[in-house]
Amino acid sequence: MGTRNQMSNQQQIQSEQARYLTRRWFLGECGVGLAVMALHTLQQQEASAAPSPLSPRAPHHRPKAKRVIYIFQAGAPSQLELFDPKPELAKRSGQLPPAELLKGYRSAFINPNSNLLGPKYRFIPSGQSGVEYSEVLPQTSSMADDICLIRTINTPAVNHAPAQIMMNSGSQQFGRPSFGSWMTYGLGSEGDDLPGYVVLTSARGTSGGASNYGCGFLPTIYTGVPFRGKGDPVLYLSNPAGIDSEAQRDSLNALRKLNQATLDQIGDPETAARIQNYESAYRLQTSAPELMDLSQESKQTLDSYGIKSPTESTFARNCLLARRLLERGVRFVQLFHEAWDQHSNLKARVKSNAVNTDQGSAALLKDLKQRGMLEDTIVIWGGEFGRTPMVQGGDDGRDHHNRCFSMWLAGGGIRGGMAYGSSDDFGFNVAENPVHVHDLHATLLHLLGFDHERLIYRFQGRDFRLTDVHGHVVKGILA
Repeated sequence: MGTRNQMSNQQQIQSEQARYLTRRWFLGECGVGLAVMALHTLQQQEASAAPSPLSPRAPHHRPKAKRVIYIFQAGAPSQLELFDPKPELAKRSGQLPPAELLKGYRSAFINPNSNLLGPKYRFIPSGQSGVEYSEVLPQTSSMADDICLIRTINTPAVNHAPAQIMMNSGSQQFGRPSFGSWMTYGLGSEGDDLPGYVVLTSARGTSGGASNYGCGFLPTIYTGVPFRGKGDPVLYLSNPAGIDSEAQRDSLNALRKLNQATLDQIGDPETAARIQNYESAYRLQTSAPELMDLSQESKQTLDSYGIKSPTESTFARNCLLARRLLERGVRFVQLFHEAWDQHSNLKARVKSNAVNTDQGSAALLKDLKQRGMLEDTIVIWGGEFGRTPMVQGGDDGRDHHNRCFSMWLAGGGIRGGMAYGSSDDFGFNVAENPVHVHDLHATLLHLLGFDHERLIYRFQGRDFRLTDVHGHVVKGILA
């Protein structure tokens, strides 16, 4: 099967090359005066003679969404201060947890017999739906009727790096493709001048590092491309002194011919990816600076996101850049903001983080909705796990908690204005409608048009998928 596919690819490439040779003969010999007009187009065609691995592709069934913005709040936001009100926990704050609650429980750091800690903030019914959100999220709660708040996410991982990798790739092991990579592998991209999968970071780097957005064993064209907040969006994007665009184009053409010869002979998809990467980088030199230039945006838009300086790298700026990336055909944008690891100083730091992220997140939803983009864009907000109902660090901290925590979704095919699932009185275990990480991934792929059991890639003799051998579509959150 592999040999037949390789021969088919080579035949397709040779057919494309023959077609381009015929066009060059026509323009060169017929004297119809079109050669100068078509020169730039031909150069681009020559540069992309190999079929692009990022060409748009149809999914398994009709999708509800075709784009994703994943706002990954790394460090683990406390659901008990933000999304999951617990009056009983507040009532019993300072007491030991019931013994039956801790049966079989494995904690990350604390003594499980630590006292219970009540929520630090009030919860307020929001929107027509009346779903309760924390008082420190006034902007997010204003969009309550567009948001599906899932209060029963659970994961097997209890520490940051493996949990982040699990949430992003469906496995705690390094080397698996990320969700964004699976999506671009399945759907391709809608733009020619930017990568299909772009990563933006604020606060600091994540514990899981590049594995959170890597392509694993998929061809490297599907990896997430980090854009920097200052200077060139991508390192070495600008030409060095003495090299102009014409010289660079000549060099790339020569390099492309060598890579194309290798591709024709071997048919390695990594070679096709390399050709595409070189050409994408060339186009990035003009498209990326234009993308990052927020002077094109109105003051009203900047103010709505809370952007004080269009050139300062902040979470709010990344939210606006996410919308601009989608408008330019990028398929998957991921925002990483690692600031939520509150083992101590919980109340002050949760509020500080909320101030830094609430307005930008909500403004992004409003902006997408006003532009008619939210209906086919999924927006995801959440971290790798939640926080314990027991206290850590004196009387003002919480440990890692993987058994039950909250995330929210909005947009393409998601049922808004609801809270899905419920935890027990202490926010410790799932009481109703559990949603495992694999279930979340299966549901997101379903909304993007994929049967998660059929979106596979064969590697080292085995068929791999994002959901491994697990996962069920959570139909209760679908519109």
